[in-house]
Amino acid sequence: ELNEAFAAQVLACTRELGLGEKDHEQRINVNGSGISLGHPVGATGARILATLTRELHRREARYGLETMCIGGGQGLAAVFERIAD
Repeated sequence: ELNEAFAAQVLACTRELGLGEKDHEQRINVNGSGISLGHPVGATGARILATLTRELHRREARYGLETMCIGGGQGLAAVFERIAD
């Protein structure tokens, strides 16, 4: 899940990571993004994590990556592991 506060941001990130259009459609923000789901200032990280954990459970995936941009040019990334039932 990428924090997509601006449309151009995901395009720049996917280009830098060498991801193609198919990767974007199937692996990144598959349920929408901050633009379509909402960008709750101060709670964006929680919204992205909730979406990510739901998708990890739905796909029965083991790992998920959350990325965040932070004001002032900072950034954050965290890898989460789903523990199987």
